Formats: sequence, C-alpha cells, structure tokens
Amino acid sequence: MTSTYTMTSPDLTNKTILVTGAGDGIGKAAAMAYARQQAQVILLGRTQEKLEAVYDAIMAEGLPEPIIHPLDLATATQDDYNALGEAITSQFGKLDGLLHNASILGGTSPIQYYPAENWDKVIQVNVNAVFKLTRATLAALQAAEDARILLTSSSVGRQGRAYWGAYAVSKFATEGFMQVLADELGNTSNVRVNTINPGATRTSMRRAAYPAEDPATLPTPESLMPAYLYLMAPQSQHLHGEAIEIRELLARINNDVASAN
Repeated sequence: MTSTYTMTSPDLTNKTILVTGAGDGIGKAAAMAYARQQAQVILLGRTQEKLEAVYDAIMAEGLPEPIIHPLDLATATQDDYNALGEAITSQFGKLDGLLHNASILGGTSPIQYYPAENWDKVIQVNVNAVFKLTRATLAALQAAEDARILLTSSSVGRQGRAYWGAYAVSKFATEGFMQVLADELGNTSNVRVNTINPGATRTSMRRAAYPAEDPATLPTPESLMPAYLYLMAPQSQHLHGEAIEIRELLARINNDVASAN
C-alpha cells in the first residue's frame, strides 16, 4: 500500500458523507473532521441527544449544516434503510462517503457460555446492519464521481482471540464483506471499499473491554483523523480492497508531511 498525503487538508466541499455511530467516540470525531473540511455530514446513531450535541458542535463552528438521522441498528428494518437511501438520493443526488463506524461489543465470554441473545444482537448491529445500509445506499454511492465505503474492523477480526466471541466473528465478517464488495465493484464502479483497524483508542467500547486500563495511555479519536480524512479524500482513490492498519497509515502520512517540510 503506497500513498502520498499532501500537507494541504483534503477539501471535501460538496461531498455528502454518512457516518454511523456519529454520536460518540471515533464516529463523532470523524463527523467533526469531515465537516471541518466542508462536507455535509449525515449523523446516524441510536441516541438523539448525542447526535444533537454533535450537530450543535458543528453549527457552533460555522460549518455546513449536518443532518440528524436517529436509527437503532439493532431493530432497524430493510424498509428503514431503503427509506434513508431514497432520501439521500432525493435530497443530494449522490452519496460520496459511507463510514461504517457503529459497533457493539456484546461482552467477552467463552463460546460455551456465550449468551445467544448477545450473539444475535452483535451480529445484527455489526454485520446485518452493515449489509442492509450498504445495499440501500449503493445506488447513491455509485452516482458519485469518486465514492468511498470505509468499514471499521479490529485486530480480533484479523486474528481470532479467545473470549471475544461474536465481536471477533462479526469483524471477520466485516473483512469478508469488504473483500466481496471490493471484488464486485473493482472494475465496474468508482466506489472504493476498504476496512480500517483503529486499534486501541480512548473510547467507551475500549473502556468496557479493558476496564482496568488507563485511558490516558491511549490515543484519542481526534488523533486518528488524518487517516480518516485521507481515506475519504481523492488522494486515496488508488486504495481498494485493503485491510488498513491505522498506525501504519498514520506513520506514512506523518512521514510524507515531514518530507514536504
């Protein structure tokens, strides 16, 4: 994977980007970062109050007005996703970016004792919702000149780890979904599809998984944003079907910026 990241921040003017899990953590940071580069952001999440807080933060900086779209991925139907896809096409005519950020952990447990209801919910949110939302918005993505689908993976979705249960399995599914979709679209579409592993980050999910860990030792979601911006920008058009490690990409970006200086 080779790339050049220019010092100039990517211009996302006139681009529409949908971010799931936009109310908190990496999703909130990404929504703010895209808006600061003049993208119109669609904030999708389960909690209205959190989405409103992100909306207010974006508006307070005088950035393009975002759209709030509350949706619980655990209970949403295909009709809900279809309605969203149709609304995007009707209002914007296209969708330039889709960041699948929303995920749930579901707890850690040996497979033998893993609660079936937890398993079903994790697969519903982390896998089925990704498929249904992508399916519903793919026409709008294909209508854009240069579109991105970025799916959030994990190290436990690239190498299985004991007790991570449905979460690990769901991230293996995320990698497989990306590979299938990237292969389908590679020669027939201007939509680029990749996964990104953000690694250990100072988020509520990380706290739930590692309650004894000092969060001050972890990078903030905001510190990851150069990579998230790059992967939505024209400079990353050559990346397709890649399982991206964010630390490697950030190091490459930092080296390119240092060289430019």
